[in-house]
Amino acid sequence: MKKVLMIILGLSGLGLSAQKKWSLRECVDYAVEHNLQVIQNQYSKQIQDVNLKIAQKNYLPSVSANFGNNVSFGQASLGTGSIRNDVFRNNANISADILVYNNGRLEKTTRKTQFDVEASQYDIETIKNDISLQIAQQYLTTLLNKEIVKISQSATENAKKQFDRAKITTEVGTTAQTIVAEAEAAWAREKQNLKTAEINVGRSLFALAQLLQLQDYKDFDVENVQIGDQLTPQLISVDEVLNTAYENQPQIKAAESRIKSAIAQTEVTRTAFWPTVTASIGIGSFYNNLLNTNNVGSQLFYVNEKTIFNQYKDNFGQQGGISVNIPIFNKGITKLQVEQSKVNESIAKNSLDQQKQVVKQNVQKAQFDVDANYEVYLAAKEAEKSTKLAMDFADKSYAAGRGTIYDLNIARNNYANAQGSVEQAKYNYLFSLKLLNFYAGIPLSL
Repeated sequence: MKKVLMIILGLSGLGLSAQKKWSLRECVDYAVEHNLQVIQNQYSKQIQDVNLKIAQKNYLPSVSANFGNNVSFGQASLGTGSIRNDVFRNNANISADILVYNNGRLEKTTRKTQFDVEASQYDIETIKNDISLQIAQQYLTTLLNKEIVKISQSATENAKKQFDRAKITTEVGTTAQTIVAEAEAAWAREKQNLKTAEINVGRSLFALAQLLQLQDYKDFDVENVQIGDQLTPQLISVDEVLNTAYENQPQIKAAESRIKSAIAQTEVTRTAFWPTVTASIGIGSFYNNLLNTNNVGSQLFYVNEKTIFNQYKDNFGQQGGISVNIPIFNKGITKLQVEQSKVNESIAKNSLDQQKQVVKQNVQKAQFDVDANYEVYLAAKEAEKSTKLAMDFADKSYAAGRGTIYDLNIARNNYANAQGSVEQAKYNYLFSLKLLNFYAGIPLSL
């Protein structure tokens, strides 16, 4: 029973320590959540969110309270003479004011800030898309390098078998010593190629881990996704992809939001031509105390000073008012500011045209790459088929004694290179197709 328990615990430990293999979806989700550039832009959006709240709060009245104390000592002027004036004064008041009219400045400012918030959110989505595409490309590069490792492993195994066969035939005297030497050299070259391929896998995994900004990258690995050999051409037209991209790509939407923001800013600036009406109300009271006497008045007429509470009650007052600020002349600055806003509108519209041009070029390039890479893939498949047939003939000729080991090694190298070309073309086509589908609104996946 004790041994069984130890075996179970051991197997559990192996399961817990098994290396996690990341899928493409996991890599993309992790990157967009932890990438520092995304986090930086999220902070920028938080600032815009606060700006929107500030704009909305401006509809509310401003309320302030004031409480003050003042004391003075010395003589005060009285006619041609002076009088002792040691006084303590205290006052308190509360006032409120609210904007009544400014030609809709608050509403226009709020709308302008809302467009800024939208643009900030689309900026975040744009960065996430850029990172996702980088992750997808590096992920496919890693899978390609893993396939090349498999090809190198197969070539190394064949070279080892060839060396073992040459060693036996040399020992029995049917082949010369140079044959086994060349076979051993070919095996060494294939082992070198295998080691280089394995290092390239590690290098691509390291690059992917850096894109993910992982702290511990040594045990990082990706899933071994099987990519089918029967690839089909894509049938989506460039116009269809462009229409979808113009509607859905966040960099386009961000540019459109900034145009709306610039137009709204022009409207805000124009409100400076109009009067501003502000209403205010307030309440307050005060208390005075002559420090050198408990009375107020003159030698002929004295009045006892009231307590602070009685004075606050008697001196309590209210006030209200409406003020109108009418702009008459400010050196033409408002007019120039409106002109600046109009220029900013033009800049925002030009930025939209630039973004559309970039998207159009990216879609056209992706379409070109898809078509070109598919043709390269078909050609590579034909080359692989031909070199495989040539290698089989070379192997049979060598076994029958009609061919040399040098011819066989060349044929095998050609076949390995053809296999690598097929895998390279396959993954190039796959990435260009994923990129085109991405602009067509299809999420990244394998």
